[in-house]
Amino acid sequence: MSKNLFSELGVLQFIDGGSLLPHIKTYALKLLDENYAKSTIQEKIRFTANFSRWLEQQKITPRDLSETAIDNFLKYRKKHFSYSHANKETLQRFREHLQNIGITPISVTVKKTSLQIIENDFKEYLLQERGLAKITAEGHAYLTRYFLNASFGTNPINLGQLSPTDVTNFFLEHAQKVSRGYAKRMVTTLRGFFRYLRIRGKITIDLDASIPPPPKWKSQELPKFLEQNQVEALLKSCNQSTSIGQRDYAILLFLARLGLRASEVVAMMLDDIDWEVGEVIVRGKGSQWERLPIPHDVGKALANYLRNGRPENKTRRVFVRQRAPYRGFASSHAICEIVRQAIKRSKTQTVRKGSHLLRHSLANQMLRCGASMLEIGEVLRHHSPQTTEIYIKVDIEALKPLGLPWPGDEL
Repeated sequence: MSKNLFSELGVLQFIDGGSLLPHIKTYALKLLDENYAKSTIQEKIRFTANFSRWLEQQKITPRDLSETAIDNFLKYRKKHFSYSHANKETLQRFREHLQNIGITPISVTVKKTSLQIIENDFKEYLLQERGLAKITAEGHAYLTRYFLNASFGTNPINLGQLSPTDVTNFFLEHAQKVSRGYAKRMVTTLRGFFRYLRIRGKITIDLDASIPPPPKWKSQELPKFLEQNQVEALLKSCNQSTSIGQRDYAILLFLARLGLRASEVVAMMLDDIDWEVGEVIVRGKGSQWERLPIPHDVGKALANYLRNGRPENKTRRVFVRQRAPYRGFASSHAICEIVRQAIKRSKTQTVRKGSHLLRHSLANQMLRCGASMLEIGEVLRHHSPQTTEIYIKVDIEALKPLGLPWPGDEL
């Protein structure tokens, strides 16, 4: 089988990959198994062979192959050669392949900086001891990095030197540059970070108390939403004669009919779907799993995608990338981009363009149809009734009788 493959690829018969050539060939088989196109495999293999020859010229053995070596090769290529479609990921995955077959030790890594050590330890604390979701923990860790970079710059990080003045100055300088919601998130993150530092014994003073409380503009902004005809325009914009259109149509229906969050669509597994009773398990916030009924049109679109549009792959994720390697989406950003593209195709005019727009639109439609706040909260799976109260403001018809007559209207 491999001989036929190498003959079809052609390039493998002529490349000079040095001592790593046998492993480059097994790497090609791995790429083929991941459903890469043969032309893409050819390009990746040529690039990997060039990398192998460069390693020998630099006298870098497979046992010493590190991330730094990959970066140095890419700098060398950029300086001496024209643009190549192959990229850093190609070489990183080749290195992982060598690690998996025991050629390159997994311990060969770049020494982490003190900032990376602090950030990673904080993230592990949030995951293991606080039980936060991975994407939430990563967001807090990112804001922590932002704070430490702003506080220490290029100087060595000495957590014991942090003072209330440093914290106050940080907020005075940076909080006014971001939205109210992001400023509130900064407060939450840094309070948690300073509590973590005290638990770990990194600081002795209570920096948490020096953080100003976030402003409490309760439900100040109205939630942005689409009218029902606009939602249908988004759905119709998907070309269901293509596999990408079938996938995007099913995703948009889950967002529009069930009000799922983007992260919940990303996390959906094939085992979460109960076809016999017509329900789906939703993996929500805070590790909460709930069962929701699958509307008829959602089930029909999902079945069509699974039968005709979903590429063959080994992942149990429901929705996967349409380009090799076929695997589940890395984050919620991909779902938000699907919504943005649908908005663009349908020429819908709206300020907000994220996936939450469809969640708000569902709540608004339910409200207009006479649903109570409790019913809306149950569908959207809000843990607190206060979260649902914001939708009261969008029911303009119900609020009209509460308005006082304008002075002079009767004149």
